[in-house]
Amino acid sequence: MSKVIVGPYHPALLEPELYEVTVRENKIVDVSIRQGYTHRGIEKLMETKSFHQNVFVCERICGFCSHAHTCCYCQAVEELFGIEIPERASYIRTLIFELERLHSHYLWLALFFHTLHDKEQFIRIVDARERLMDLFEPICGNRVHYAINAIGGVRRDVTQAAVGQVEKVLNELEALSENTLLALEKNAPKLSGLGPLSREKALNFGAVGPVLRASGVKSDIRRDDPYAAYDEVDFEVITENGCDVLARALVRAMETYESMKIIRQLLSGLPLGEIKKEVGKPPVREETSRVEAPRGELIYYVRSDGTNIPRRVKLRPPTYANDRAVIEMLQGQKLGDLPIILESLDRCISCTNRLTIIDERTGSKKQVKLTDLG
Repeated sequence: MSKVIVGPYHPALLEPELYEVTVRENKIVDVSIRQGYTHRGIEKLMETKSFHQNVFVCERICGFCSHAHTCCYCQAVEELFGIEIPERASYIRTLIFELERLHSHYLWLALFFHTLHDKEQFIRIVDARERLMDLFEPICGNRVHYAINAIGGVRRDVTQAAVGQVEKVLNELEALSENTLLALEKNAPKLSGLGPLSREKALNFGAVGPVLRASGVKSDIRRDDPYAAYDEVDFEVITENGCDVLARALVRAMETYESMKIIRQLLSGLPLGEIKKEVGKPPVREETSRVEAPRGELIYYVRSDGTNIPRRVKLRPPTYANDRAVIEMLQGQKLGDLPIILESLDRCISCTNRLTIIDERTGSKKQVKLTDLG
């Protein structure tokens, strides 16, 4: 039996994290995950900024799901202030949400094929995805951190010209999704059975998002607890019963079709009216919000003490919920399959990292004051 250290910097890892893998006869028998390499103290920082400034802070937690973070945060704060955003703003938020889901899923699929050493498919997806990314700038003003959300609604309206651009790009993306599914079918023999996570264990470990749906569980916050304009559109919650790497890839590929279906409904039914409401003085109370980010359920908790700065902001991203399932998926698998199994989760370390201080002599954990860290 031997130990293999993967990370914190390794070609198979897009972000720094350390995996201590115990191997016996080339089979993984145990895994230890060590986080903290990209811990940035975002939650503590948000306790020093105003409610409005924090929209831009939480947006920078992740570059692939920044709209999910700002939307979830804004919803919690809007509940706290007791305001309901305009209907047009709800539609615009949902539109950006699904465009973001598309670009996130396509990027994951590109990286997935890169891990499979399929450069042709990688280049095809990345190239087509650029047309999608080009939509964000005319709509939001930015390609990555969109800065479109505001407490009380959205900061920018959607023009008729932008609607035409979106429709044109969606027509191109349908062909991309079809080609991607064919490529996954071609790779099915080498992917089937890898990284198994049964339905029962997915539920026991609290898995979320495409990981959970790939284990046969029909769970999606957009349907189960609708927010923004999701109760105004029809879509299918995609599930697969393979419970493996292939199933996770198929769920994401099929979800691109559903996102396009939602976007077309939003564009055809976009209501007229204002896009933002003003907010008053914050009350003393606490609220939570949750959304279906591209990787799964994202939760925000916000507490106010009556000032314009939140007393506490706490978030639970989807990768954090899926981390325990990673260990289960790797048990009994070949060491050489570790990269593709990890890739199948679409993990976001920047969203997930937490800082834990441990006494290396005794292994005990302890809390310290913020001033002690200076």
